[in-house]
Amino acid sequence: MTTVPTAPETAKPTRRLLGVELLTVLGLSLGASGVGALISFTGSLTETLKLGQQVATLNGSRAPGRPWLDLVWQLYYIGRGLMPVVLVGYLLVREGVSLRVLGFDLGQKLRDLGRGAAVAAAIGGSGLVLYLGSQAAGYNLTVAPSGLPEVWWRIPVLVLSAWQNAILEEVVVLGYLLRRVTQLGWTWPAALAASSLLRGSYHLYQGVGGLVGNIVMGVVFCLLYRRWGRVMPLVVAHALIDTVAFVGYALLAGHVGWLPTG
Repeated sequence: MTTVPTAPETAKPTRRLLGVELLTVLGLSLGASGVGALISFTGSLTETLKLGQQVATLNGSRAPGRPWLDLVWQLYYIGRGLMPVVLVGYLLVREGVSLRVLGFDLGQKLRDLGRGAAVAAAIGGSGLVLYLGSQAAGYNLTVAPSGLPEVWWRIPVLVLSAWQNAILEEVVVLGYLLRRVTQLGWTWPAALAASSLLRGSYHLYQGVGGLVGNIVMGVVFCLLYRRWGRVMPLVVAHALIDTVAFVGYALLAGHVGWLPTG
């Protein structure tokens, strides 16, 4: 009687492999963005214009004067920006779990929405004050959250962009990063510092205010994630903060005197 060979059990990843995996994911996503932000900030510092007189546009047109092509490009970059989340989901399935282990699911919709809205209200206002203060003091570039033309798809694309940012950052820099460094044996203070500093690093292109503000936001988000065990309310919070910033700028820029436009 012929026996059918069984597939070998998947070996548990070593700490070295987990470390390589983590560096690869970050190198393909927000770690690379941090390096790019440092290069961008170095360029801004060496410009003849002061930081406060320079503009960092977050959602710019990708095909000026060609709105339909521009829309296709916008949707392409939003979709491409979520691919690291897909990669993390795949790696977690290989581990024998899923994104649910990070609390990225719809199992607690109302609670996540309520918590996220409360966090957004608390952080959004203080973040705006920090930005306006650092920009006025010359430590931050003028941030233009929207540079899209006034076409019918502008607001929907800005909302989608806000959610893409939120999902990418909270799944990768909060849930996944903290899980992996914990598996690597890092202490909680070290894990918190790594996540918060990384979050600040890829906002450095905005200036010192963007760096400091996002490090503080990272600390708060890490503490809340540790308490709740779910990234979803923090995805909601981040998405609401960015949606208000993106859409609010698109609607208010040039119509109110307190909002810098460059």
